[in-house]
Amino acid sequence: MNNDPFKEYIRESEPNKRDKGYAWHTAIGLQAVDGLKTSEYLVHTAVRNIEGKISFEEANALLQAYYEENPAHDAEDRTEEADKVSVRIAALLSEKAFSFTPNEYLSIHRKLFTGIYSHAGCIRNYNITKKEWVLDGATVIYGSATELRATLDYDFSEEKKFSYRNLSMDEIIHHLAVFISRLWQIHVFGEGNTRTTAVFFIKYLRILGFDVTNDIFAENAWYFRNSLVRANYNDLKNGIHETTEYLEMFLRNLLLNENHPLHNRALHISGTFKEVEKPDIDTVKPDIEELKADIEKLFRRKTVRHIVELREAFPDQAIFGRSDVIRVIDIKPSRASELLKEMSEHGIIEPVSGHGKGKYRFRKKQD
Repeated sequence: MNNDPFKEYIRESEPNKRDKGYAWHTAIGLQAVDGLKTSEYLVHTAVRNIEGKISFEEANALLQAYYEENPAHDAEDRTEEADKVSVRIAALLSEKAFSFTPNEYLSIHRKLFTGIYSHAGCIRNYNITKKEWVLDGATVIYGSATELRATLDYDFSEEKKFSYRNLSMDEIIHHLAVFISRLWQIHVFGEGNTRTTAVFFIKYLRILGFDVTNDIFAENAWYFRNSLVRANYNDLKNGIHETTEYLEMFLRNLLLNENHPLHNRALHISGTFKEVEKPDIDTVKPDIEELKADIEKLFRRKTVRHIVELREAFPDQAIFGRSDVIRVIDIKPSRASELLKEMSEHGIIEPVSGHGKGKYRFRKKQD
């Protein structure tokens, strides 16, 4: 998301605008779970909806017309998917209607992905694996295709029977983490599981009495997905156990407005994504100030901050790659690749040969 006008609406005193601002902010942020980015056109459309100038139905129609006139020329470009799913998530989050049933879960997937996936709203009939960055390329063991409906029905029936009466908030948070991680692990659909699960979960939390109207999902969607992964992965021979601790930190921030740091690098199973050692500030500061002055007119403020952090971490002619970028500034892999490309195109960094593919260093400033 290149523009973020939604936080001001979340703080808006007018309830209707605040609720719509939250819905859009969350909807757009959730696209990050699949490495997708929305367009500027969607942001402008969202603002018009929040301001009451157009309805969700009109926003849908505008997007449909926009992409009929501007079809993607690259098969890898999924911006249209991100835009269309975002408006549908925002509409669903703005609705009060909800029923805690497996059919509601399937219905949410169908509403989000009709016209995008041929299997929208359908239970998958094949087994799947997915390489996960947080697992160093390993996969979670997802539900067996032959047992998906039975497993889904069982999880819902168990949750319906469960009583939250007399539980402490710690116990409630833990139970919710276990429930939602198990629901996600089934992976009922071929694609779109995390976005569907997030929307369903937010609506379920509301009927439990939680006012989920902050920016935690929007700002930490990829962390949410990675915490679901870690809650469902074991590699006992290497001392790695499934754990809901990361998901519980996310939920404490979401539901209790606590402020636990949510860093994706902390979830990586390798344990090698440590904080980098900072160089001598006296030797780096002049170079940093020059760099900052050069790039402030080229990039958004957040990108400038990321580039400065990288320069501090890799002074002089230090060599780094995408995994180093993720480690230093804690962004998802797709954004790390984009940032490296942007920096290279603007001549801020240069590729280095002889150190493996995708290695760079900052260019020396010419005298």
